[in-house]
Amino acid sequence: MTPIDPQIIQRSKRGDKEAFSVIVRHYGRMIFSLALKMMHDEDEAKDIVQETLIKLWLNIEHYDMQQSLTTWIYTIAARLCLDKLKSTHPHSPLPDDEKIFHDYAREADPHERLENREWVAITKTLAYGLSPKQKIVFTLCLLEGLSSHEVEKITGLSATQVKSNLYAARQNIKEILKQSGYE
Repeated sequence: MTPIDPQIIQRSKRGDKEAFSVIVRHYGRMIFSLALKMMHDEDEAKDIVQETLIKLWLNIEHYDMQQSLTTWIYTIAARLCLDKLKSTHPHSPLPDDEKIFHDYAREADPHERLENREWVAITKTLAYGLSPKQKIVFTLCLLEGLSSHEVEKITGLSATQVKSNLYAARQNIKEILKQSGYE
């Protein structure tokens, strides 16, 4: 993602709502993508986006311009997702979710753009049984493509914790794929 103009950030820090709307447009999809992959529900993902943007607006004046704005925003969104996950029970994948997953796995061209509904079904199936920490590390590293260093900053986990949670998530997902007949 291309960085946003520092002047936009400065104006937002001074309370300029128009400048802040540029930040919202620039980062809204990124926040939604993370929240959807974590929460497996479009409505909950939209709630996380709103909560993230509210926190961002209320705290933008405290943002340190020496840090990456993307990392700071991911941190807010990821922590909101983790808090929500810790307060709810995981929903097991529905038979329809598993069917979508199996259909996708058999697709000749799996790089075809997925709809939100399909992403939800696939990630819900793969991430079922992961702890909240494993799920956030899996999502940030493998689905969002962030580096381990960025994931450490976002989650507050040590390098060892990131690696061990990612390893455990991969092992869990590997087992799910194995049980589904995919190796």
